[in-house]
Amino acid sequence: MSRPLDPGTAERFRAQRLLDVLVPTRNRPAELAVTLSGLAAQEGVPGFGVVVSDQSDGAAAYRHPAAATMVRALRHRGHPVLLTRRLPRRGLAEHRAYLLAASAARYVLCLDDDVWLEPGALRRLLTAIEELGCGFVGNAVHGLSYADDVRPETHRHYEEWTGRPVPERIRPGTPEWDRASIHPAANLLHVTRKLDLPPGAWRAYKVSWIGGCVLYDRAKLLDSGGFDFWRRVQEKHQGEDVAAQLAVLARHGGAGVLPSGAYHLESPTTVTERDVEAWEVVLAEEDAAQPA
Repeated sequence: MSRPLDPGTAERFRAQRLLDVLVPTRNRPAELAVTLSGLAAQEGVPGFGVVVSDQSDGAAAYRHPAAATMVRALRHRGHPVLLTRRLPRRGLAEHRAYLLAASAARYVLCLDDDVWLEPGALRRLLTAIEELGCGFVGNAVHGLSYADDVRPETHRHYEEWTGRPVPERIRPGTPEWDRASIHPAANLLHVTRKLDLPPGAWRAYKVSWIGGCVLYDRAKLLDSGGFDFWRRVQEKHQGEDVAAQLAVLARHGGAGVLPSGAYHLESPTTVTERDVEAWEVVLAEEDAAQPA
């Protein structure tokens, strides 16, 4: 029988670190343990913090022995960990806003609770955002069950940045919006193999949005509104990450980073009620506010 797990306190956690990882979770103890194990195995980014906010229907997922062990492993390796509960649920955007408010770090990684990061992925993302100076960089997640499903028609949407990313106003129906088709299944994995980069090399490429693993410059995310739009969308929504990234892209630019070290666990979603796309609401408000 393991001893009780110390959740930590918000006051002790919130500090001027280089990086915090923000993990929302619900009803996924096994997946959360895998996600935390990936973080515990990262090298080259000492002292990053981790916030886990749980909205499970029953006991918090981080109480499961496997997840709790990974929390202890992170702390053992010098990473502060804050464990919280955010109930009642008020929607995905509110949950992300709550996690963001828990951090005072220079950069924040929004990492879903069903993503495993390979060793070195976090250091590569941090190197990229510091060199590029944009609002966010991200690793699109690979679905390895699709590793043999090659879709060459999607590869044409891969376009590298040749310099620092510039702000872009991206809307549905434009060629820029179609960049997202490079991310489903294992498409990006196939693009990476074709490029055959030397060890340690990486490339920044143009995106419309990235799901699952996105590293933000926290000040630039807040300057773009963060996730405060949660008050303007109904609780049963999805696409909150898209809404935030479109806002950051418009003000500060952003990029995908290849190779991606993020792997989707391909578990069933816990977001079963998706009545509204948050990004549609936010874009409609922005477009309505534009002068005629």
